[in-house]
Amino acid sequence: MNKKIVIGIVVTIIVIVFAVAGGVIAYRMTRDTSKPEDVLIKYVGYVNEQNYEEMYKLLTNDSKEQISKEDFITRNKKIYEGIDMTDMKIEITNVTEENSKTYVISYNQSMNSEAGKIEFENTANVIKDKELGYQLNWKSSLIFPNLSSTDKVRIKTISAERGSIVDKNGNMLAGLGTVSSVGIVPGKLGENKDENIEKIANLLGTTADSINKTLSASWVKDDTFVPLKKIQVDSIELKEQLLQIPGIKITSTKSRVYPLGEAAAHLVGYVQNITADELKANRGKGYTSTSVIGKAGLEKQYEERLKGKDGLEIYIEDSDGKRKKDIAKIDVQNGETIKLTIDSTMQSKLYNELKNDAGFFVVMEPNTGELLALVSTPSYNPNKFVLGMTSDEWNEINNNENKPMFVRYQQSYIPGSTFKPITGAIGLTTGTLSVDDTFTYNGLSWKKDGWGEFDITTLTSYSGPKNLKNALIHSDNIYFAQAALQIGKKNFTDGLNKILFNQDLNLEISTAKSQYSNSKDISNEKVLADSGYGQGEILVNPILMASIYSAFNNDGNMVKPYIIEKDNKNVEYLVKNAFSKEAANIIKEDLIQVVENQEGTAKDMRVQGRTIAGKTGTAELKGSKDAEADVLGWFDCFTSD
Repeated sequence: MNKKIVIGIVVTIIVIVFAVAGGVIAYRMTRDTSKPEDVLIKYVGYVNEQNYEEMYKLLTNDSKEQISKEDFITRNKKIYEGIDMTDMKIEITNVTEENSKTYVISYNQSMNSEAGKIEFENTANVIKDKELGYQLNWKSSLIFPNLSSTDKVRIKTISAERGSIVDKNGNMLAGLGTVSSVGIVPGKLGENKDENIEKIANLLGTTADSINKTLSASWVKDDTFVPLKKIQVDSIELKEQLLQIPGIKITSTKSRVYPLGEAAAHLVGYVQNITADELKANRGKGYTSTSVIGKAGLEKQYEERLKGKDGLEIYIEDSDGKRKKDIAKIDVQNGETIKLTIDSTMQSKLYNELKNDAGFFVVMEPNTGELLALVSTPSYNPNKFVLGMTSDEWNEINNNENKPMFVRYQQSYIPGSTFKPITGAIGLTTGTLSVDDTFTYNGLSWKKDGWGEFDITTLTSYSGPKNLKNALIHSDNIYFAQAALQIGKKNFTDGLNKILFNQDLNLEISTAKSQYSNSKDISNEKVLADSGYGQGEILVNPILMASIYSAFNNDGNMVKPYIIEKDNKNVEYLVKNAFSKEAANIIKEDLIQVVENQEGTAKDMRVQGRTIAGKTGTAELKGSKDAEADVLGWFDCFTSD
């Protein structure tokens, strides 16, 4: 009797409902197992349902004498649910009648598991009972061939190594490094045990109760090293204080580390243990309750590429603890190494220049778009988030009015006078402004008739014509206010829309939008005039500003900023022909004079042997003419050698 049957579902179910006094009783009946293979088909259906009690009912009496119902359910449940078994299927290849009561069924079996698809050939013995019909003669090999009653099915996870983040020269910004593990050897705490534990708790920013709870674990012996906290290797003073306490031991261990610390914290970010909510949101992506996950910066943005995929092995282990048979395996895939365009030496140097102030640096190669440094200050130490932060340390960060976790280069700001070259470039490109246009006004204040009490002021007077070049050299607000009015609102806003104002940039680093209005349009002439010199309602993101300034060095084309190193070095443009070639070169030469001219507002930025084009800017943050103003200081520049 040779048959071939493919099974993926349970046998037909019939429900019969009886009406009785006081209610309804439902009986669930299944069709008779009239052939020996039917009992195996039914059994597989119950396995898929994880209905272990019904599986047990299909066993022969002899099988039930060999294994109790409780042990049967426990064994099958642990194995099938432990490997995350789903979609079991069998293909019966042969049914052999050994005698009038015993049948041997040969079949191919497949199932999905946590380690991938499992396939094997197997056999099952079926006994025919006069009263009970066909029943399975069960043994552990029905779960997996070669599995005996004393064997165990083991699952081994091989953890993937998280990928590193490195700078353009291969220097590590985030990766596996050495940290110090502080712990206690309980038997060496001495007579003043409680006092010593209290001292340790104070130094580590924890509590004595927490330490005592750790020491009370069942595995802890007097000579056991009980780790309490990981600290940075360079925490020299803390180590010295700890080592003065009896019972303290400090060893080296491995952990995720951030060598640049505060200097690259906002850029690189940090990892921490996954939360229950994050685990739920990332179900099916290979995370477990002990996983770490990127919480900020590039660690979060490139989590999928960095985390890798854990390897998994399912195998049979015999009673002596030896591996007996491999069942399924997924090879470990370590996370990618992500190489950045960042220069860590430059990143650290710029951070140290600005670390005591609130500000940012954006450094971009103007011909290629490579971002060489992205600095935001004040900052925080990402290593503390990984190794464990005390409540005092967290409060110091969280309650700091300067917001050390705020990423300043991702925001948009009033650009002040650094915006004036943009107004000039739009005017030159649209033909609404020329290098020969001059405006007439006297003194340091000007306003148009009908503006009421509001007027526009500039800081310094100067000799010579009030033209584009001189206005840039002396940073003349009045000139650029009048220039914006002459350019006109439509040309001005069309020019800003062209260079991606009010739009998402879709870069590797997320940025706030730049804008020229708090609503949809510039509301009146006064706002338009103020916008011409970078006030009004103008806000610009500094990464976009770097791209705009690159157009002055690239014949009017704005390069596309990027931070992930790429093999293809072909230049990509964020906006081609943002300004005309002629306009870009005129602005470039004028910006060189802003630095080189003795009267230029950026003359202090001159560097011997280098040609620098740049523009300073001081943006006022005030709601009215008479208000006391905070200011933002800008300097946008590029080398032109």
